[in-house]
Parts: sequence; C-alpha cells; structure tokens
Amino acid sequence: MSFTGISANRQELLQIAEAVAREKSIDKSVVIASIEEAIQKAARSRYGADHDIRVFIDPKSGEMTITRYVTVVNDDELENEYAQRSLSDALRIDKEAFVGKEYSEILPPFELGRVQTQMARQVVTHKVREAEREHQYEEFKDRVGDIVNGTVKRVEYGNVIVDLGKGEGIMRRDQSIPREAFQVNDRIRAYIYDVRRETKGPQIMLSRAHGGFMAKLFAQEVPEIYDNVIEIKSVARDPGSRAKMAVLSNDNSIDPVGACVGMRGSRVQAVVAELQNEKIDIIQWSPDEATFIVNALAPAEVSKVVLDEEEDRVEVVVPDEQLSLAIGRRGQNVRLASQLTGWQVDIITESQDSERRQKEFAERTALFQEALDVDEVIAQLLVTEGFTSIEDLAFVDENEIAVIEGFDEDTASELQARARDFLERETAEQDAKRKALGVEDGVLDINGVTMPMAVALGEAGVKTIEDLADLATDEIRGGFEQRGGERVRVPGALESFNLSVGDAEALILNARVVAGWIEAPVVEEEAYEEAGALEESVDFEEEGENVATSEQ
Repeated sequence: MSFTGISANRQELLQIAEAVAREKSIDKSVVIASIEEAIQKAARSRYGADHDIRVFIDPKSGEMTITRYVTVVNDDELENEYAQRSLSDALRIDKEAFVGKEYSEILPPFELGRVQTQMARQVVTHKVREAEREHQYEEFKDRVGDIVNGTVKRVEYGNVIVDLGKGEGIMRRDQSIPREAFQVNDRIRAYIYDVRRETKGPQIMLSRAHGGFMAKLFAQEVPEIYDNVIEIKSVARDPGSRAKMAVLSNDNSIDPVGACVGMRGSRVQAVVAELQNEKIDIIQWSPDEATFIVNALAPAEVSKVVLDEEEDRVEVVVPDEQLSLAIGRRGQNVRLASQLTGWQVDIITESQDSERRQKEFAERTALFQEALDVDEVIAQLLVTEGFTSIEDLAFVDENEIAVIEGFDEDTASELQARARDFLERETAEQDAKRKALGVEDGVLDINGVTMPMAVALGEAGVKTIEDLADLATDEIRGGFEQRGGERVRVPGALESFNLSVGDAEALILNARVVAGWIEAPVVEEEAYEEAGALEESVDFEEEGENVATSEQ
C-alpha cells in the first residue's frame, strides 16, 4: 500500500481500504483507522511532535480532515505550549473559556515525502497485521475441541505447519501419530487442543495424538454420540498403536459398545483408518470403580480387585496364565487402563497373592504367639477371625473375642489383659529409646505423632518440633531426586508407616502450628457452628415489624 500525498483521489483511498480489509478478512474501519494514525504521525513529523494533530477520514466519501487542537488548562498545569493554553490567556480571547475546552484549527493538505511515506506504510502495515492476528484469535479461540481440515504448508524439524484458510496451525512432533509423514500440500485433519495469544500472532495448536481427536472422530461417525444419547466418559491412547475408550448410554435400550462398533464394524473401522490402523478397545463405563477397572483391563480376566482410595491405587489379582495379557505388550494394556480409569493399577497373580497372604498369616500368628504367650492354635484362630495387630485385640469389645469358637469370657479377658500388658511394655521401651535418641517430649504433643513415629523420627535425626515443621512431604514419605543424572530413591523418615500424602501434609501443618509458625486453620464444622451461634445471638428487628428467618 503506497501513499503519494494527502491530495490523492478519495475514492482510491476507500478502494485501497476495502481491498486490504477483504484480503486480510478484517473490518474496513480498522484499515481506515490505521491510515488515519499513519497520516497523523506524518503530520506531527511535519508540523512538530508537540502538536495535538488528529486526522479523520470520512468512511463514505473518503474526504480527509487534518485538525490541530489546543486544550485549555490551569495556569500552573501548562506543560506544552503547542497543544495547551493557560486559562488566563484563553480568557483574554474568549470570555467563555474554561478548563478542558478545546480549540481546533484545520490544517492545509500537504504532500508526503519519501521518509514520511515509508513511515506511514510501516504504521499501516503494523496496524493491519495486529488486526489480522486479533481476528484470527477471535476466529479460533472458541473452536478449541473441534476437528479442522487444512493443507500442509511446510514441515520444519518434524513440526507440521497447517494452512487453515483463515489462519495457520502448528502440529508439533509429539502431537502427531508415530510413523505418519506429511508432505507439502497434503490434506490433513487435526484436533485443536489449544489457542494461545502470543506477540507473533495466535498459536493454534493442533494434534492427531490427543484423546479428544479420537472422541470427535467417533462423534462424526456415531449419530448417538453426536445427539448425546451415548456419552464418551474417558479416552486413553498410545497413538498409532492402541487406544481404550469408555462409553455410557443414557438410553437403556441402546448398547453403547455396539453402537460405536457399528454394523460389521463399519463405524469403528472408519475411525481406525483415520488413526493409521490404531487398535481401539471400546468398553462399557460403570459408576462402580471396581467394575470399571475390570472392564478397562479387558481382554484379560480379573479374579479380585482391592481399592486404596486414599492413594488412588488399585491392586488387581489375575490368574497366573492371564498375567501377560493383563499387562500387555511393554505394559501397554495396564498403562492405558490406568489412564482411562484415573487409578494407579498394580497387577499380581493369584499365586503371588496366595503366597503373600500365607506370609502375612504366618507373621501375624508368630506376633500373637510371642506377644500373648499362647500356642499356635490360639494365635491362628485370632488371625483367622480378622485380628491384624495387638492393638486390635487390646481395645476391641470383649464379646467379639468371647464369641470365637472354643473361647469364653474368661479367655477373652485374659487375652486382652496380656495384650494390654504387652503394649505397655512396648510403649515403655519405645519411650526410653525416644529419650535416648534425644527426641523432645513436645514432638509427642503434635496431633498424629505416635510413639513409634517419634522413635523413627529420632532415628532420622528429627528431634524437635521445629525439625518436624521444617520437613517436606517427600522427606516424610520418601521420594526421588536426581543425583549424577540418575533418578535415585531417597527414603523418608516415616516411610515404613505408609502415610498418605494428605496425612504427611497434615503432620507437617500440625507441627508448624505447634511451633507457632502459622495459625491453626479454622475447621469448617467449627466455623459453621460459630456462624450459627452468632446468627442466633442477633436479634433481627426493624421499625414497625419483626424479621425472622424461615427454615429452608
């Protein structure tokens, strides 16, 4: 776009603005505003940068007006004599002058020189480019989660630049399907997973490896998904190799798995072809976590599922001959099942589970024999009835022991007495050990710290309340750190107690409260009760009427 002078043909100016707006897909007013700013900058260069010069172009006629403005200010606020006039001077000329009043003067047209033309061109180009980028961002920001079609514009170091018509998208190497190669001018379908506003223009991030891409492809192939009759609950992918998708039907008469597979597999095969023959397992979603995990591990059979909700871990027991099928090639099946369900899945065989249970049974039997000074038969009976520790036996209701076959009330009373004696002796020994390690008494006052924990903390060098308060979660539970470029396991002070992340954080928080580093957080129930008490104490009265709260 060139400028020869302000005296240029008005219609030409409008035609140029319309052509640029049409070519860049932006509003014509944006182009005209950029021309106004460019000429305004050139005029200030000609008449002086201190002048308040404004340019207006009529969008209908193309007529251009260059106006210089002078604003009235207080005498002590006069800073620019070219664009401002003191109130006292203004009153000499105009008796109706006031602070803030503007006087305007139409300036004559002028020809743009070479430097001014170049400067004006740069201003217009910059403004148009900014408007074009903003238009692209507005065009695509609400299309995150959609599939778009485009043409490969170029390939740079494995990253594919895609022409989307009204913008350019980028598909990074890690977002493409492995072993999938694109050439310039190839047609491509991709999923928009993010649109970022950046200084160089909006970044439209594309992916063919994203789980949402597969979900959208099924929505295009399966009308029931598009109509929300069938819902895709979660997707897990190993791009180019295998994927799992959990589906749920909102209509009991429709089988969600069958609907996604289609007649003779026509629907799922259309998606598989687009994903470079990626194998897809479609499973039924279930609100019951155990059932969902069993479904997710298909085609392997599952014997037992044990959930640990605090750690979000699940232990799955499978028949010995099903172990390799459950794990999958290079752990693929169990990895996808973990991603799909959101649980960390640990798989063991029935023989391993049996061996572990036998070992635990023998250890607990030996513990009861030694602690209670009883024979093996009695110890085995206690373990069989579900007692796992001396604490369980010492503080359970006596009747729960007396009802065991072969036991009576006297036997139950004697067993509990022996259990409590053992715990007292053990506590005394541990307390002596704690004191020998130099762990101060105040550590035991921290909510959540037991005597065995205090001993373990002392062995780890944690001897004061401040020492415990200064720990991090990984220093309590154990974690990993980089040493010499290798990931090394670092044991925690209380690792043997199998504390959850929440328990470890609560322990540190309680220590910091006791140490006086922070204030004790208000418990939600306590805050609610305080608020209730305060509300009851307030007498809601207004003049002429009483206002009472109604039960909700």
